[in-house]
Amino acid sequence: MSQHQCRGPLTGMRVIDLSHVMAGPTSARMLADMGADVIKVEKADGGDDTRRMLPPDIKGEPAAYMMMNRNKRGIVLDLKKPAGRAALKRLLKDADVLIENYRHDTLDKLGLGYEALHKEFPGLIYCAVSGFGRSGPYADQGGYDLIAQGMSGLMAITGEGPGRPPVKVGSPACDITAGIIAAMAICAAYAHKLTTGEGQFVDTSLFEAGITLTYWQSAIALATSVSPGPMGSRHPLNGPYQAFETSDGYINVGASNQKMYPMLCDVLGCPELGKDPRFLTGRDRMGNLDTLIDLLNERFRKQSTEHWLKKLEAVGIPCGPVLSITEMLQHPQTRARDMVVAVEHPVAGRVETIGVPAKFSETPTEVAMPAPLYGQHTREVLTEAGFTAAEINALLAEGAAKETAPPKAAAE
Repeated sequence: MSQHQCRGPLTGMRVIDLSHVMAGPTSARMLADMGADVIKVEKADGGDDTRRMLPPDIKGEPAAYMMMNRNKRGIVLDLKKPAGRAALKRLLKDADVLIENYRHDTLDKLGLGYEALHKEFPGLIYCAVSGFGRSGPYADQGGYDLIAQGMSGLMAITGEGPGRPPVKVGSPACDITAGIIAAMAICAAYAHKLTTGEGQFVDTSLFEAGITLTYWQSAIALATSVSPGPMGSRHPLNGPYQAFETSDGYINVGASNQKMYPMLCDVLGCPELGKDPRFLTGRDRMGNLDTLIDLLNERFRKQSTEHWLKKLEAVGIPCGPVLSITEMLQHPQTRARDMVVAVEHPVAGRVETIGVPAKFSETPTEVAMPAPLYGQHTREVLTEAGFTAAEINALLAEGAAKETAPPKAAAE
């Protein structure tokens, strides 16, 4: 394990991250945050595409790249060159996991697919994150978050209501969820390896990640053969459970069960709605939801968001403001949970990033390292793998590997 790594529950796991942009790097980042020694192997022709997702940047360093690749060490290998592939295999001798998100046969053509590597490294966990998975009629198709959101049904249930254009979930939900699923699956495969010594192939996709996010809507469709449509912020099975307009913004309220709904009516000063036969049960409320929401919105619009937050919180009704991203990042609960942390970058200086979402009492995690510069750790990692200085210099001279010298300010 590198001296730079944090002490987390996955300390001792070594990951070779061949992935790029988001889904694969999300998975590798989560493993790194939990203590795994993650070595990011970037392409020799400019590295990860997020290095070119500009603006924004901080002193020339792309914010997108830094967000996705903290707590990793970075090297550059040209896998199109035999020497680059041979170097990767030497790294795999001590690795537990390889993560890649290339098209179906890209690494197979280089002799670096699962079947070839499994013969040489039977204990290796090989995780492939793709657009549609490694089987089925779409196995050879490339995939992007937008495409997966459309095909998984997410865009059909996202938006203000029926008859409106399809709307993408604001964040790259399929990319991020696929990365989370991949990290979970890798941990499961790692638990198996620790008891048996066996590696295996782990396969997930953006498409399946999108499907996973449709639990309620799929339950409805499978039970009724009717496809649910977009409902704005409403819940497809419960109400009232949505955003309401106030005099100065919006407030989210979850008061859909039999205890909370009458309490909400009392707070709003309309106790008669809590006894109205049109809205007595959950089934009644869902059957007359448009009418109910219109009546409740009339009350909410009379006061500010802050007014209603205090009233609702006082009686224990779940509620919250609708925050912008900058408001969320500054919120005291965000800060109290260390969900914004700072790390020192050798070029960008002090950089804030999103924190680690899982907390561990005995194996605490931390953001210990900034995202690597292009080729920053090439020499260090290859030296750890047993390469001599002469061998490393030969790889660099051939272009099979690349390195970046630390900035002068950092070196001094």
